[in-house]
Amino acid sequence: MPADTNANGDIFGGWLLSQMDLGGGVFASKVAKSRTVTVAIEAMNFRKAVYVGDLVSVHANLVRVGRTSITVHLEAWVLRRREQQSILVTDGNFTYVSIDDQGRPQPIQRDGATIST
Repeated sequence: MPADTNANGDIFGGWLLSQMDLGGGVFASKVAKSRTVTVAIEAMNFRKAVYVGDLVSVHANLVRVGRTSITVHLEAWVLRRREQQSILVTDGNFTYVSIDDQGRPQPIQRDGATIST
């Protein structure tokens, strides 16, 4: 939306980062089967601009499950108006920590299922 633009009229990178973090947080919570919080964002690559009117999709891939943390590779893709092919615009690794009801880190329950990466 126009309210999410920077001084150049492109979508503000912070808005896109927050959308990626929301999607990654949902993914991490489903893997951990608990509440998770973001503790690190690394290797962010802003490859292309996002424009007003672009349809943004965020895709998550599991990188690593530790004792209390989950690392997720997130990609943001856009479908531009009048185009048929999606374009990778941003990607990076986000790390989330599983927390208990008091907000303290807790071990991730594995319930015997193998998590593939």
